[in-house]
Amino acid sequence: MSKTKLILVGGFLAAGKTTMLNTIAGRLTKRGFNVGLITNDQAADLVDTAILTCTGVEVREVSGSCFCCNFPGFMAAIQSLTDAGCDLIVAEPVGSCTDLSATILQPVKDKFADLDLAPLTVLVDPVRLKEALELVPSLTHPDALYIVKRQLEEADRILLNKADTLTPAQIEEELALLKRNFSAPASAASALQGTAVDAWLDEILSGGSAGTHITEVDYDRYAHGEAVLGWLNAAIELDGAADTDWIVFAEALLTNLRDAFRADNAEIGHVKLSLDCGGKTVLGNVGAIGGPVKMRGESGVKGASAKMTLNARAQMSPEALQKAVEAILPKTAASFGISARIANLKCLMPGRPNPTYRYQTVIG
Repeated sequence: MSKTKLILVGGFLAAGKTTMLNTIAGRLTKRGFNVGLITNDQAADLVDTAILTCTGVEVREVSGSCFCCNFPGFMAAIQSLTDAGCDLIVAEPVGSCTDLSATILQPVKDKFADLDLAPLTVLVDPVRLKEALELVPSLTHPDALYIVKRQLEEADRILLNKADTLTPAQIEEELALLKRNFSAPASAASALQGTAVDAWLDEILSGGSAGTHITEVDYDRYAHGEAVLGWLNAAIELDGAADTDWIVFAEALLTNLRDAFRADNAEIGHVKLSLDCGGKTVLGNVGAIGGPVKMRGESGVKGASAKMTLNARAQMSPEALQKAVEAILPKTAASFGISARIANLKCLMPGRPNPTYRYQTVIG
């Protein structure tokens, strides 16, 4: 009996992990796999789950803690997908999570022989890479950037994402930085456009060792790097006129949130939303206070009501983050003649990582 293939795709907030999973789900299905996806977050109402459910493949969510701190929950999600007939599973850990080799890959190799682990791939944003290497100024806290570096140090493969935003010379410069500073092989790709994605899939599906590096991690810095961010997840019900343009509203909301965080010098991990109106979907995100608002989804999404999931990760206290969202949401809605009701909201500061397992040596 063949083993179930398990692929972990790591990387810091806004590196493009969800976009990558969205891109590869269909490609892997066309290759003949029965694909399952697993998302992960500190709380429920996750935009990533809403986005990936639209791919048509099986999706499971592990919420309330990271994979490493809820290893049984992670394995239960894998079992649920295999029970549903999936023979290839792609899992997306929390963006602020590191030490995956010691806490996820080694336990899987040691305890679950029926899983075939692909090399751990870590995606990195071109700007975040230079920030982590202290080559450009950054508003991101040094302990958050410490997590970025630990993620890249433990990778089996590094994928420089968002190559569509770079010139060929800039791609070569960034790949040279990765080669000088980290041991894992690196290549460039664009999850959004699909460029070089198949070549990466060919590589990780053809074999290769998984979890080849265990890094030394200062858990005090790691914990603080997560704790500098407020995390907000909200489910929101919206009512407007019959011709309300939800794409325009969603873009305005993200712009107003970004501008408010910018005014406070509160760097953004990411702000994402998924809005559904009559079965049509609007997606939007912004990944930095100096970055653009990016909208995706179907055109002409108009109607009298919609449901929206909003996730915000910003370098501010949970109280300040919640206060900002609760002020900006109704103000933006009112400017469009929309009423907004928050059906569910959770805002928190992640607790100290406490892995179920942490191996000191590489298995196999």
